[in-house]
Amino acid sequence: MKLATLNDGTRDGSLIVVSRNLQFAVDATGIAATMQAALDSWELVHADLENLYQRLNAGDVAGFFKLDFEQLAAPLPRAWQWLDGSCFLSHGELMQKAFNLEPIEGVDRIPLIYQGAGDDFLGPRADIPLPSEAHGIDFEGEFAVLVDEVPMGCPPEEALGHVRLVLQLNDVSLRALAPREMKTGFGFLQAKPTTSFAPVAVTPDELGEAWRGGRVHLSLSVEWNGEWFGNPHGGAMHFGFHQLIAHAALSRKLSSGTVIGSGTVSNPDRSVGSACISERRAIEAIADGSPSTGFMRFGDRVRMEARGPQGEILFGAIDQRVVQGGWPCA
Repeated sequence: MKLATLNDGTRDGSLIVVSRNLQFAVDATGIAATMQAALDSWELVHADLENLYQRLNAGDVAGFFKLDFEQLAAPLPRAWQWLDGSCFLSHGELMQKAFNLEPIEGVDRIPLIYQGAGDDFLGPRADIPLPSEAHGIDFEGEFAVLVDEVPMGCPPEEALGHVRLVLQLNDVSLRALAPREMKTGFGFLQAKPTTSFAPVAVTPDELGEAWRGGRVHLSLSVEWNGEWFGNPHGGAMHFGFHQLIAHAALSRKLSSGTVIGSGTVSNPDRSVGSACISERRAIEAIADGSPSTGFMRFGDRVRMEARGPQGEILFGAIDQRVVQGGWPCA
């Protein structure tokens, strides 16, 4: 099943069911008004949403309309909790080597997760407003899951049963602001502005064999200003989403609608490119002594899309520009 949120002028938008080919959609507010409402009562509404989805794909539903990505918000426009991991060890190892960082003890045994801001997610075609190019604007291609309520102490072997939807996202980062925040031990705040999401959230069954072991076994294609940047594969994720969920729920329950990200998709094989600029800069620093690729400028565009093994459209594409916004600052 594929779900999305129509930007209807309200803070949380309205829930729609989207056809498998992402061509058409139908209003689903008679079943659940919003994505959050659907997640809060998933066991009650799932069957009705699935039925509507099957009827839409069969062309047997009234009131369907042509899907316009420009009119879509993030699938979940705001979340009670946004947790992002760093689960591709090749990415961390590369950063440590390039920038002479101290290795993190137990990084291969204990997942790294930080708590980000989930109050204002961006849709797939929305501009990314940021205050200054001097902050080192970067994109980060990731996968994520949306869970229903997860009880405290949920073990990894039970955790995947709480995954309701899978997402694709761009975790925008400001690299010039990150080092100080990491050194404080308090985690990211200014270095992690609003996150952007692909148009559609999909149930795990839509991914078929690409969803196994708590991982998304798909390549994530990334373009910067129309040029290929990378297509790393999500199957290289060291910790699966079941392990991330269990780690986050060790000492507290997770509310319905919690978003959990994989971290930047990264592969040891450098020929597949990267899903973030910082990783390319690290490769350049190791090879040449210093990075030669700059960060994003206002007006730059990034596009990200993951497709199925036969080229099937799954989440739809993120395709957006970076623009100047907010109060001017140096």
